[in-house]
Amino acid sequence: MSEPIKQEPEKMSFFATMGAIFWSFIGLRRRSDYEKDVTGLNPFYVVIAALIGVAIFIAILLTVVSLVLK
Repeated sequence: MSEPIKQEPEKMSFFATMGAIFWSFIGLRRRSDYEKDVTGLNPFYVVIAALIGVAIFIAILLTVVSLVLK
């Protein structure tokens, strides 16, 4: 019997990782996309993308609060 050839999952680009992080912030993701993300995400890109996402989120919150308090 021959063993199945194990393929290395294709690593996602930084912008694809940003998209995955964006959808995770919102909480909307198809199961098939989630499973593809789990196997193809680069951990370094995830950390960088998450930090950028958090910074953007905080900036938006501060802007909204600033506009409301004026």
